[in-house]
Amino acid sequence: MIPIAEIKQDIESKFLGTTLTVDGASLVIAKEHWFSIAKYLKTDPSYRLDFLSSVTGVDYKEYLEVVYHLYSIEKKEGPLAIKVRTDVQTSSVPSVTPIWRSAEFQEREAYDLVGIKFEGHPDLRRILMWEGFQFHPLRKDYVMEDQDRVL
Repeated sequence: MIPIAEIKQDIESKFLGTTLTVDGASLVIAKEHWFSIAKYLKTDPSYRLDFLSSVTGVDYKEYLEVVYHLYSIEKKEGPLAIKVRTDVQTSSVPSVTPIWRSAEFQEREAYDLVGIKFEGHPDLRRILMWEGFQFHPLRKDYVMEDQDRVL
């Protein structure tokens, strides 16, 4: 796999005005640039990251984050971990379902459990909780109901 510092430098040179940060072994990408960069990472011959294995939503209380793990089946390389952050109020990130079909159910899960909305998702609805449920169980502000209470 290409070293993460080189990937960062390459993307910043191709997408002028984009500043990425390295967080451990992950690249942090601004949500405004994520969709274009995702398309680039999938189609550019240097990367060919053609497989998205996981999409995970995380609540850090101050902000929400979506973590993606990308692989190149063709080149037998990966994973490349990408983090895209959003604020708690807006809580939206562009959907990458049009790029990697495997994102469809995983984005729905992150929406359902963490409350992250994926703009442009073809069918963004709950996948684990029922439609009338008003909360997101993996959010820091979620308070579990008393299961012993009789309604």
